[in-house]
Parts: sequence; structure tokens; C-alpha cells
Amino acid sequence: MDMFVMGLCFTCIGLAVTALAFAAATRQAAAPPAAQPELPAVQAAPAQFFGDVAQPAVPLAMQVPVQLLLERIENHVRLEQAVAESFVAYPTHDLLHSKTTSPLIN
Repeated sequence: MDMFVMGLCFTCIGLAVTALAFAAATRQAAAPPAAQPELPAVQAAPAQFFGDVAQPAVPLAMQVPVQLLLERIENHVRLEQAVAESFVAYPTHDLLHSKTTSPLIN
């Protein structure tokens, strides 16, 4: 019987704490709203979902041809595959943590 009364008291205390927390969270601020100064109306810029002229992010003089990029990526993949095959053939700790010779490193 004592355990039941103690459990009932703990339940009532928990319910009261939960009700107080809920009331505090949902209570609206009673402070009057502060007077906001009138802001001048700003005219919105015309909407342009698709721009008239697409400006490249990189100047044309600095852009690299796509074929050159593909060749560099293919060379990087070939080097990484060669390193992986050599590790599979002779796995060592040094070979696992060796630096790559590829120019495309992180």
C-alpha cells in the first residue's frame, strides 16, 4: 500500500511539472508591441527566373576545355587502379598509406 501511495504521489508531481512546463511554453507574451518606425516602400526588381544572358562564373580566358579535364580524370583513375592492383598483389602497411602520384589529390 505504501508503494502504491508513493507511486501515486510521484505521478501527480510529474503531471504537475509537465502541466507547468506546457503552460509556460504556450503562454503568449503580454508585453505591448513596440512601435515600429515606418519603412519606405522598396520597389521590387523585375523577376527573372531565367536570366537574359547567362554570365559564366569563370572568365572565358580561365576556362579549361572539357577534353583536357576528361584526360586528367582518366589518367587519375588509371593511376589509382594501378596502386590498388599493386596493393592487392602485395599488401603492406607502407603501401596502404603511401602518397599518390596523381596530380588530382585532395
